[in-house]
Order: sequence, then structure tokens, then C-alpha cells
Amino acid sequence: MEVLVDDIGSFPLPQFVERKVFDEAYRLAREKIANGKNLKEDTFLFRNFYEVVVDSFLKKLKTGLDVANYPQHYDIHKQFAEPVHKAMKRGTYIVEEKDAIIPEVHIINEEAKRIHESFGKKIALRVCVTGPLELYLKEVGTTLYKDVLFMFAETVRRFAKNAILNSKYVKTEVVSLDEPSFGFHEILADKDIIVEVLEKALNFEGDVQKHIHMHSPTRIIDVLEVRNLNVVSIEYAASPRSLEYISKSMLEKMDKHIRVGISRTDIDSIIAELYEKGITKPETWQLVEDEEIIRKRFEKAREKFGERMSFTGPDCGLGGWPTQEAAQLLLERTVRAVKSAS
Repeated sequence: MEVLVDDIGSFPLPQFVERKVFDEAYRLAREKIANGKNLKEDTFLFRNFYEVVVDSFLKKLKTGLDVANYPQHYDIHKQFAEPVHKAMKRGTYIVEEKDAIIPEVHIINEEAKRIHESFGKKIALRVCVTGPLELYLKEVGTTLYKDVLFMFAETVRRFAKNAILNSKYVKTEVVSLDEPSFGFHEILADKDIIVEVLEKALNFEGDVQKHIHMHSPTRIIDVLEVRNLNVVSIEYAASPRSLEYISKSMLEKMDKHIRVGISRTDIDSIIAELYEKGITKPETWQLVEDEEIIRKRFEKAREKFGERMSFTGPDCGLGGWPTQEAAQLLLERTVRAVKSAS
């Protein structure tokens, strides 16, 4: 079985767009989309958000990814927490359907024909959504209020459901819940509640692969019990010991597959290591690991998991990388490493 290469989501802004300006445009665009407005009619939004998303997504696609996540330039927590804050003014944590939209996905859907024509084939889209446990931990804390936790799960379900596209030009292939804190910080709830919450968040229709991306593998055995989950995603490149927490037989027993991160994205550590070697102003090519290193990781992971390994790619997102060119090079080298080993 072919192992598909995807990315986790975040991507650097182009250098001609200021962070402050983009963030303002993002919030305005989200509100206009929810109210049925056309972003193309607003020059500020078209220049500082709409075209930025299209251009960044094309840059990702041209790296050769099998499945590309929408270019996530906005803070992943605020992206979903801000609509929750709006809902809280109504006395609930459940975001209204019209507000449960991912602006980048909306734009990709609108521009699918243009992107398809530029890219040359049907777009295979990955959609990441901040998971219910992560949102709860950031917004409420570790104390369990079961009804509130399940409201977060319903909100996440709505965002995921509304991001499933299926047209002549684009298809959402993967919906992934991002749970970076799970395993490091815990909600005071037993395993059954955690499993039930994740199942509720993934309870939507559509021909898509359902993933959960984790930064800590310590609770991976619990996540494998989520019945409507297809793929559990772990980091390996910067955290080699992660593979010790899971085996092929565990995946087979629970009828799950795995995504393994095979290229490092921990840019601060990479820059610090280069600095120690006397490289104080690294070139783009120096920031990205050699293809051979990435390929060896891929081969080791594939040897361990065999046909149960169905996805691979970078460990995590690339939003903190210094330039789009550096992020593109990492994606390109990762793709080439996997394809040369397949």
C-alpha cells in the first residue's frame, strides 16, 4: 500500500504581508463569510487574505504533497476559540452553524477551478481542526464539567463537517483533530469520557479519513479506542522514542492506521544546533535535514508498522519557519525521500 505524504497545516506568511495586517484581515474575512459576503469585493481582504491563501496553497501543492492541508497562517487556537467566545455571549460553548467555518477552506472551495487549472490535477485537501480536549484545556482548564466538554466536541464536529468538500476540482481527503496537549496535560476525566468526547467530535458523514494528531504518545492506547478514528498521528523525527509507545499489533487489534512524522520541524532547536556549530546565519538549505536522513526515518517507521502506516510527512506545522521558501524545501525533501524509498 502506498504511503501518502501530507503536512500538518501551519505555513509561514509571505514576507510582503505583515502579521498584524493579516490577522486583522482574517477576523474580518471570517465575519463576512459567515454573513454571506463576497470577499473579492473588499480590496483590503482580497489583497491581505484571499490571495495570500490561494498563493500559499499553490506553493504547498507544488512541493508534491499527496494531500495538502489548507495553509494555516492564523493562530490555530484563536482560529477556533474566537468563534467559541462569540457563542459564550449567548450562554453556550456551541458555535452556530454559520460561524463554524474555516475561511481558508471556503476560499479553496471558491477558487478550486483556478487552483486545479494551475496545479494540473484534482486537489486532495487535508483539514486540521483544534480538538475538543485542547480547546477545553485552554478555555476551561483541567477540572471536568462534562456538559461543557461535550459542547466543545459538538463545536469541533460542526467545524469538521462544514469543511468537507467534494467537487470536480477538490475533495477533502483528511479531517484531523489537533490535540497537542493531550498526554502532557490532563482533564480530570476517566478514559471512557475522553474516548466518548473524541468520538462525538468525529461523528460526521463523508468519505474522509479521520485523524487525531498528538504531540505526546503517552495516551495513544486510549486514543486507539476511538471507534470512528482511522489514523493516529505521532511525531517521530524530533521525538524518536515515540515509536516505543505503539506497535503494529496494537494497530491491527484496534483496526487503526498510523501517520508518522519523519522530518523535523522544531525550528528553534534546529537553529540552536546550527549556532553551536558556528553557523550563526544559516542558509535556507541548512535549515532542512538531508533527504537521506528523512528517508532512513521513513524506512525505519515503515519497517515497524508495515501496511498499517498509511500517512507520513513532517512532524508538525511550519508556521514558525523563517520563510515560505524554507518551508517549501522541507516539504519537497520529505516528498522526495518517501517517493525514492517507495
